[in-house]
Amino acid sequence: MFLSRLKLTNFKNYESQHLDFSQRLNCLTGLNGMGKTNVLDAIHLLCLCKSHSGLSDRNLVRHEESFYRVEGHFEMESGDQAKIVAKFLAGQSKEFERNGNVLERLSDHIGRFPVVMIAPDDVALVQEGSEDRRRFIDATLSQNSASYLGSLMTYNALLRQRNALLKSFAEHHRFDAALLESIDRQMPGPAAVVFSHRKAFETTLIPLFSDFYSAISGSRERVSVAYQSDLEEKSMESLLSANLEKDRVLQRTTAGVHKDDLRLFMNDLPVKRFASQGQLKSFLLALRLAQYEALRLSTGTAPILLLDDIFDKLDENRVRHLVGLLLERDFGQVFITDTQRLRIEAVIREFPGDFRIFEVENGAVSV
Repeated sequence: MFLSRLKLTNFKNYESQHLDFSQRLNCLTGLNGMGKTNVLDAIHLLCLCKSHSGLSDRNLVRHEESFYRVEGHFEMESGDQAKIVAKFLAGQSKEFERNGNVLERLSDHIGRFPVVMIAPDDVALVQEGSEDRRRFIDATLSQNSASYLGSLMTYNALLRQRNALLKSFAEHHRFDAALLESIDRQMPGPAAVVFSHRKAFETTLIPLFSDFYSAISGSRERVSVAYQSDLEEKSMESLLSANLEKDRVLQRTTAGVHKDDLRLFMNDLPVKRFASQGQLKSFLLALRLAQYEALRLSTGTAPILLLDDIFDKLDENRVRHLVGLLLERDFGQVFITDTQRLRIEAVIREFPGDFRIFEVENGAVSV
């Protein structure tokens, strides 16, 4: 599976742009702020129905315009073609079309075109709270399991209802045990599904991550990841019951799979506190490449790989190992952005197969 064509209309800083891609390697070069990352974000939107940047749809619209339209043409391994259109008009809901047919549920689209993006803001996986690491897990499992995505959406909806109810109880100085129980009875089922998938993902992730880190760093450090969940000790029913009074005081649900985390270590020490910039970037690259490989193994399809400004803060040795990794293994269709065209050209001189280089300047792309 690969993306052969992309059309952007009023998307971020692009007024109108049409791009034809190589099915192997595509490089976008240009100064910061010119629009390189915006192309990758458009691809991410087409695959996962949302911007990698986390911006609302209104903020994806070009300045002083009222809508955006992103169109992608995908070529499938079966020989079939799929035209995906994402469009948004201010004041209305975002809409997706597949071959001219409007998708009733965006969740039905997720996983059809797997994608992994590696970007500078990945540092949040280590430096920020557990929410970013859960998002990393969810972005993987939601693309390879409709059961996981459905259970996660159900659980999160129930969690919002429960938290709103706890807040309402506090505001109105009353407590309705039966009403809360009606929600609590529904949460253990989807929580158990989410937990079981995440636990299995840990088993898949660990060897892949270790292998990729060794390939990038030259085996200079020992690294590990460990999944942590409240459900490893108690069932969701027990957690809700045991924490009821605490939840009432804090007006939120304090235990459950929405508190899960990935613990990250280097040489048996927390990565956040002890890794250098180069080690940290290698660690994050290995995590994302492990995510990529886990998706390929589970879906049978090579995801699109988006690499945004990955060479920054990597020493020459780690760059060489990373490039060698990309050359030696089949990563399907790859997109790379960089501010230095000469560096990109040096990388792709040894890259087997077809490639294209695009120059990006002020929201306009030339070959």
